[in-house]
Amino acid sequence: MSHPDDVKRRDSRPVAISRRHRVTKRAFDLLLCAAVAPFVVVAMAVIAVAIRLDTPGPVVFRQRRTGRDGKRFRMFKFRTMVQNAEELKPTLMHLNVLPPPDFKIPNDPRITRVGRFLRKTSLDELPQVLNILVGQMSWVGPRPTSFLTSTYQPWHGVRLEVPPGLTGLWQVRMRHSSTFDERVRIDVEYINSASLLTDLRILLMTATAVVKRTGA
Repeated sequence: MSHPDDVKRRDSRPVAISRRHRVTKRAFDLLLCAAVAPFVVVAMAVIAVAIRLDTPGPVVFRQRRTGRDGKRFRMFKFRTMVQNAEELKPTLMHLNVLPPPDFKIPNDPRITRVGRFLRKTSLDELPQVLNILVGQMSWVGPRPTSFLTSTYQPWHGVRLEVPPGLTGLWQVRMRHSSTFDERVRIDVEYINSASLLTDLRILLMTATAVVKRTGA
């Protein structure tokens, strides 16, 4: 049986992503954005109205995330929580079920009625199409973390070799209660088998999960 340190050494090996793959992946991202644009625009308009009618506050939630090469960027999501959710977070820390720096609590009381539906269907992620358009994200890749790379262990840095994704292998495999270490190992598995065919399979599985409402 492998020792945990052996697993970390394997995960931290250099990952060679060819320039050809990067260019092809970027072209695919832009083509898919163009293909789904009419549907995304209509869906986002309907969701924006629903959020405004449900609770006061902004429609879109902006948060600093860590992207490729550790660069920070502002990621967009539909707001699924009450307006003062960040202020309430310290009072809920004792309910956190994941090791820091992750934070997740069951039946989070800060989530709104519309927000629960958006999270269940993963439709709260739709505004990230804008992040994809400007090149900060890809359709498929490791999910960007809200915490800084200063909290990463050295072997975690492998996940920063590629752009973060709107969805990824972790989302379609074990998204509910995995630790950050477990997620990184799955990210490394994805990176080491990176191809457009892999991306298409993950997108298909993501679409199936959205239709079946088996989201977060």
